[in-house]
Amino acid sequence: MPRIPDPATWRSERVSQAHIADYKPFSMVDGEGVRCSLYVSGCLFACEGCFNEAAWSFRYGTPYDEALEDRIVADLGNSYVQGLSLLGGEPFLNTGVALRLLERVRADLGSAKDVWCWTGYRFEDLLETGSPDQLALLRGLDVLVDGPFELASRDLTLQFRGSSNQRVLDVPASLSDGRAVEWAGLRAQGPAPEQIDRRQLI
Repeated sequence: MPRIPDPATWRSERVSQAHIADYKPFSMVDGEGVRCSLYVSGCLFACEGCFNEAAWSFRYGTPYDEALEDRIVADLGNSYVQGLSLLGGEPFLNTGVALRLLERVRADLGSAKDVWCWTGYRFEDLLETGSPDQLALLRGLDVLVDGPFELASRDLTLQFRGSSNQRVLDVPASLSDGRAVEWAGLRAQGPAPEQIDRRQLI
């Protein structure tokens, strides 16, 4: 079973080392359309069956820097790119990186690009116990895939997620309603299994 978040100790300022596990430009599996995908390093959920266990370490990979940020924003500027995807690791435990990039994207590109994020947190838990930086990140998103990966609930037919407990949420609608609202773009049948495997992010 995944670890349960402790609101008192699971804070970005306590654990994050501002490292990046990977950056994949022009991906077509990390959300809708062509995307630029940033994988942050560090996760405390420790889900059994996680596809990216190496990125549990907050010191895995390389430090995030301005050169990478400039490259991501330039890549996002291409007309055929729909948006940015934030994955991990755990973005909500790396808000220093995730918020910095999100704010840069909004400043340079406005709302022309959508932002997706995968997290082991549930939307309701972020609203109830999220720190100010976590709430700021949440408010800047368009789509949130929430909940830890559960190996017992693994389902390769699902779209954009690896287990049936996870949800794909419309963040602005969810914040407006004060409850989780499913993203309207979901299909009844998901993409091929080779695309789904990378949805097991936590």
